[in-house]
Amino acid sequence: MLKDSLVQIAINAREASNKLQYLTAEDRSFALNRIKAVLENKKRDIFKANEQDKQNADKLVKAGTLSASLFKRLDLESGDKFATMLQGISDIDRLPDPIGQITYSSKLDEGLELFRVTCPVGVLLVIFEARPEVVVNITALALKSGNAAILKGGKESILTLTALSSAIQSALNDTVIPPNAIQLVETREEIDALLDLDKYIDLVNYPAACNAAETLLIHRSILSSHLLPLVTALQNNNVLLHLDQESLSQLPPSYDTSRIQSCIPEDFDTEFLDLEMAVKVVSDVEEAIQHINSHGSKHTDAIVTENEQIAKRFMQGVDAAGVYWNASTRFADGFRYGFGAEVGVSTNKTHARGPVGLEGLLIYKYKLCGNGHVVSEFE
Repeated sequence: MLKDSLVQIAINAREASNKLQYLTAEDRSFALNRIKAVLENKKRDIFKANEQDKQNADKLVKAGTLSASLFKRLDLESGDKFATMLQGISDIDRLPDPIGQITYSSKLDEGLELFRVTCPVGVLLVIFEARPEVVVNITALALKSGNAAILKGGKESILTLTALSSAIQSALNDTVIPPNAIQLVETREEIDALLDLDKYIDLVNYPAACNAAETLLIHRSILSSHLLPLVTALQNNNVLLHLDQESLSQLPPSYDTSRIQSCIPEDFDTEFLDLEMAVKVVSDVEEAIQHINSHGSKHTDAIVTENEQIAKRFMQGVDAAGVYWNASTRFADGFRYGFGAEVGVSTNKTHARGPVGLEGLLIYKYKLCGNGHVVSEFE
């Protein structure tokens, strides 16, 4: 029964995707503005759902089954987060229409012309973590790029996600875009079943947080001068450190080690998702590159150095979607790259890499226009 309903969800998404192929930039722009207006109108209901999600999640934090960092991502009410979410819709709407752009053309013969033209991927299945505003970011990017989307957020934010999704579908009812262009599923079991429906679903992105530094590699030559100030600064900000033996040996005997642990090999392959960091001493940039390429996530890596040649070697040698020199890894974000928003940061090596904005949700098709040409004429 579950599979039958999911097949229908996938079919509905495919049908919506097929219709989106024919809609104009004006149609899609109208839909984005309508979504923004309805979300603003339903702000109170959305906040009420978000408050209930936070109350439920707080119990899980106290029970030790949900991390404090995930809890913080649930909050849609604090500061200007809701306003920023709505502004993101407008920012995406203002971007140039990405569909139908000619990226290559060639005249193969008289009256025989080849064009490579951008087009939507089709149906996206997007799985994301606790931040509920992601459903709006992805919706805006999907519709701007002419794609349908099936969305699965974290169960901790399900009430907020449902409220946001309901507002989006209500808005789409006032447009030429089918409401089934954006659909929400709730459980892991549903995702497992949807992954088998590649007849209808074209692309799966799994955006996960994110761009916090997980490992610090420090050059042996500056160990005595830089390690202690770094450790102290991190400790003052409540970061739990996993130090290798060489760095541990540099700490004074009287140093407070209550938030310091001796690291194990698995620490260098761990995404801590909290205020935690592994620390390792390396002898040179080549050892650092080797370590990163063996243990890194291929997301984003940064080097802090005044030596330009060393920085260039690092940026050339590290296999990651983003490589930075004297800049925070927190810049690994589609909004900060000027993409308007993102559906995630891809570490893949085909189709899209790095922050995935509009361009990453497009593919292309080749259009060949002839005048009765046949291949035998060219043999």
